[in-house]
Amino acid sequence: MGRRIDYIEMAATEYLQETGKSELDSLWIAEFFQDYGELNDFPRHNLVDFYALVQKALTIKIEKAEKLARLQQDKSNRSAKIQRKP
Repeated sequence: MGRRIDYIEMAATEYLQETGKSELDSLWIAEFFQDYGELNDFPRHNLVDFYALVQKALTIKIEKAEKLARLQQDKSNRSAKIQRKP
């Protein structure tokens, strides 16, 4: 039996890797909810709540990835400017 947060993080990570999309697909999450045992481990939880929590985790993952990409780009730009100086 896993923790609920583990299922949420696993779903968000797997969805992002499979699709690369930021908007969670309702059919995809319904299959995950059923197939990965979240429903068995937490029978009182419902799909709508799980969807909302996974969407939130997915949004956070995407925002972090975008921020990291911007930081890397800024670092590259600064490095390129330093190298161009006479």
